Amino acid sequence: MGLQRWVLREQPELPPGSSPQGERDWGEGEGGSANIPALPDVTTLDWDALQQRVAQCQHCGELATTRTQTVFGVGNHQAEWMLIGEAPGGEEDQQGEPFVGPAGQLLNAMLAAVGLQRQQVYIANVLKCRPPNNRDPHVDEVAACLPYLHRQIALIQPKIILLVGRVAAQQMLGSDANLGKLRGQVHHYHDRIPMVVTYHPAYLLRKPSEKRKSWDDLCLARAQLDPS
Repeated sequence: MGLQRWVLREQPELPPGSSPQGERDWGEGEGGSANIPALPDVTTLDWDALQQRVAQCQHCGELATTRTQTVFGVGNHQAEWMLIGEAPGGEEDQQGEPFVGPAGQLLNAMLAAVGLQRQQVYIANVLKCRPPNNRDPHVDEVAACLPYLHRQIALIQPKIILLVGRVAAQQMLGSDANLGKLRGQVHHYHDRIPMVVTYHPAYLLRKPSEKRKSWDDLCLARAQLDPS
């Protein structure tokens, strides 16, 4: 990596119908129709019920028919750090776990840089199913899947959220700005949980020169937990 080894617990539940920072007004938009049936309420589901609901979900249509399996998320349910990526890729779709393969190995190294092991954090995606050919998520697909992610955040109540990659950052922040403009600052989820944006490991594999910036992002995230 060219780095040193790459080495709110009290947050209230999200009320039904609430619109936290990062949850857009999902009206008609490019890449999909908003004419989807209302998603059943998930705000009272525990971990097992939520995972079962995701596994059985057919809500976004195309993705449910092309996936191998859903990719719910993995990690520590009491984690201080929560990492949110875009959507499963091909290897994730096969294995049922986010961030595997070379990108996952690099992510593990990035976590080690700040003294964390993979099993200490919780890792999830905006989408629980792989978009065909790894295309960007459509508007209605994100609208259908975000309630699951918001429920995961409410159950974990992390102290810091790391938004990994452009799509995850844009969807969670409700922004069309490029990743370069979104990183380097602290955003907040529900005005309470700090969120920091960084590059996707797959991008860093293609452009290693940006690894130093990702190290800066990790330091910024870590500083939110330990200001000293």
